[in-house]
Amino acid sequence: MIRQITKYTAEIFEILSKGNFISANSSDPLIQKLYAIIDEEENFEALHDYFGGIKFQLERGDDYFYFSRNVPKATLEKKLEAAYKWIDIVDFFKTFDSAFGVGFRFTPADINVKLKTDTDLKNKLDSLQKTFGRKNQAGETKKTSYSDVINRLVDQLRSQNFVELQDEVLKNYKVLTSFRYLEELILRIDIAEEIEDEIPE
Repeated sequence: MIRQITKYTAEIFEILSKGNFISANSSDPLIQKLYAIIDEEENFEALHDYFGGIKFQLERGDDYFYFSRNVPKATLEKKLEAAYKWIDIVDFFKTFDSAFGVGFRFTPADINVKLKTDTDLKNKLDSLQKTFGRKNQAGETKKTSYSDVINRLVDQLRSQNFVELQDEVLKNYKVLTSFRYLEELILRIDIAEEIEDEIPE
């Protein structure tokens, strides 16, 4: 199988180095093949060592793979800002449906329908509109349709390989196993805050 590692190393690097994930439940045949290659323990160790030599840490999640890197403190602050943005996005989708997670299927139209009857969901979308709404020339957020903001949120998930388009016509999406990364990130932040609250001053 080492020959296959060499054959697919560039493709694995191309996907993971952009901050994307390789998920077990992807329906893309190439992603499925890459996942199967990395998932073999011998291959994982060889790839882990190889990428480690070029300062990329190959990480194994729960049915997904990704790269992590040690970052300077200034970059860490930007990463924390991005993490809080993702928390808001996940919160929005979990408010849409508490079952939103690995394997969940949805369409942006489903979210639009629920938006008409769920005030909490609408308030969260109004808040996200500041970040994901369209900007005018002065850089101010201008009023954007809810459909447009929802599509931008779904595009964010899709661009990072957290969801995958299953049907072009119906715009049906499936949540991939890499979504667990976001759930675990949020859990770690919650746990860290709880521990901090318990530490006596």
